[in-house]
Amino acid sequence: MSDTTTAGAVYADLRGRSVSVTGAARGLGLSMARAFAAGGCHVQLIDIDGEELDGVRARLAAAHPEQTIEASAASVTDPAAIGDALGGFQERTGSLDVMVNNAGISANAPSLDLDIELWKRSVDINLTGVFVCAQAAGRIMTAQGRGVVLNTSSMYGVVAAPARAAYCASKAAVASLTKVLAVEWASAGVRVNALAPGYVETDLVASLAAAGRLDLTALRSRTPLSRLGSPGDIANLALFLASDVSANITGQVMVSDGGWSADGFGITATAVTGQ
Repeated sequence: MSDTTTAGAVYADLRGRSVSVTGAARGLGLSMARAFAAGGCHVQLIDIDGEELDGVRARLAAAHPEQTIEASAASVTDPAAIGDALGGFQERTGSLDVMVNNAGISANAPSLDLDIELWKRSVDINLTGVFVCAQAAGRIMTAQGRGVVLNTSSMYGVVAAPARAAYCASKAAVASLTKVLAVEWASAGVRVNALAPGYVETDLVASLAAAGRLDLTALRSRTPLSRLGSPGDIANLALFLASDVSANITGQVMVSDGGWSADGFGITATAVTGQ
């Protein structure tokens, strides 16, 4: 299964804007970066995997030679590195219009067995990393009087699931952090919203299914729309929230899960093993 699905939405007001995406080397981050590039944006790719990132940058730059496509290998938990990356990108492109805080990790284990180091790492990357990047972007955006911050939460930041204490807690915290920042920065012209995807057909999900850790048939039957999301679904949502079409939307957690979190029947034991 490929995660190369691209978004189909096009917003004219996004052309020429500068967008930074974390966790951009693969998965949803890569899909969103591709969608913004296809929409005419200058794109900064941030990921800790510098080697993979260079390949992504080369391919995107070849496809969009008229735009600035940059790659910055950095950890989202390093305030100095993130500050330097975003500040340099702003200087070279003239602005920082959109910050997509997508980098994150999963941490699946029964709560009684959850290693405290895995807990700390999950909070460090999924929550602290979002704050570090949002804060660095917010300093630039509030000074320039405009900007959009998009934080990746999860449907599991809205509803719970067994054996996902660290993941659910960190993603729920991202949802709350999003509301705080939205209220603080609204008067400076900065909007802050969160994306909350459900299960999406990425290469990671495919590999988990192949390893017997996810039952895709059960997941689809548990989902009211009877399908998993596509990377394009999430990229389209990001484009919408970044565009002026959503100018009156801030402080919201936008769930894209095919109705999963609206269905009160709960998670089937066969769909999610917790491994």
